[in-house]
Amino acid sequence: MDYGATTPVDPNIITAMRPFFEKTFGNPSSIHSYGIDASEMISESRQHVASIIGAHEDEIIFSSGGTESDNLAIKGIAYKHLDKRKTKGPHILTSVIEHPAVLEPIRYLEKLGFSIAYIPVDSTGLIDPKQVEETISENTFLVSIMTANNEIGTIEPIRDIGRITKRHGVLFHTDAVQAIGKVPLDVKKDSIDLLSLSSHKMYGPKGVGALYVKEPVRLEPLFHGGGHEKGMRSGTLNTPGIIGLGKACKLARNRFEKDTKHLEKLRDTLIKNVLQIEESYLNGHPTKRLVNNAHFRFAAIEGESLHMMLDREGIAAATGSACSSKKLKPSHVLLALGLTPEESHGSIRFSIGRTSTIEDIEYVSEKMMPIVESLRKMSPLWNKEEITR
Repeated sequence: MDYGATTPVDPNIITAMRPFFEKTFGNPSSIHSYGIDASEMISESRQHVASIIGAHEDEIIFSSGGTESDNLAIKGIAYKHLDKRKTKGPHILTSVIEHPAVLEPIRYLEKLGFSIAYIPVDSTGLIDPKQVEETISENTFLVSIMTANNEIGTIEPIRDIGRITKRHGVLFHTDAVQAIGKVPLDVKKDSIDLLSLSSHKMYGPKGVGALYVKEPVRLEPLFHGGGHEKGMRSGTLNTPGIIGLGKACKLARNRFEKDTKHLEKLRDTLIKNVLQIEESYLNGHPTKRLVNNAHFRFAAIEGESLHMMLDREGIAAATGSACSSKKLKPSHVLLALGLTPEESHGSIRFSIGRTSTIEDIEYVSEKMMPIVESLRKMSPLWNKEEITR
């Protein structure tokens, strides 16, 4: 129940990758036959990655994953504007609920003197496109808004935001790591200039991802070396990983309708069952949410205790983003929704995947109520007469 953190590698993808560890192991930058064979397969993978987002293969830059892609997009554009900064007005716009892979590089740029504007969200995690437009100034050169939130699953109005940035001549980056394979995306129709994605969220291997960079946008590289990936990402290409990413994108595109229909049915069943528990609530948007995400909060419950008791029953869930769930401070996403720290700590995320079954949902639903009841018996906060919403 934690596919939002990572997914198992699809057996078909493992099969596709194996020859590139053992036989077709040449450096794709080499001009002998071993290298040429590897290079040709990388080109094919580049096509598969481009196809799932409606891009051209020449606009795909391979990376080590979503974090690097986000950093390359944000810092790469910002460093191009180092000599263009002005003294007033926001230069970069982002939202308060972005993944740390976006927020941390932006905070780093803020220390360097860049001005940042943080767009708030409503109680469901939605961004108002009008507020984005009102915040854009003549000095704004980049807007970075995620396609779908990794914790609460809310899907943002990306197309509307893209139209606004295009109208104002501002570059638009979106972190689509959680959305690929679950939300239909077309970088041309959505007016997206930069898009980050990661393999391991879509049944591919860990340690590989990609960044879409619209032609003719150019980035200042984070790594300097042999000039790989059009000079934007030096380093010997991870051939097996890239093959796996390409195969993952191809499978996700072919299975999109089947997968989303399956996941939506399981998700809705889980939400319906869990919300039968007294004083339970759904975090995030009720309908504009990822098909595999169900994020709940329970009054008078401590999320870490709930997490541990579920784990004892063989149920893996998450109390927040897997990248920060070991931190005890409340989720910045949940606080941005207007929840109190206590309510934030009483929340848990379930995220299902391609291999999840209705039996899994029934098992989780069956175990949840007695676990919540037992925790509330031990909780000094569980006084129904004093709980108000």
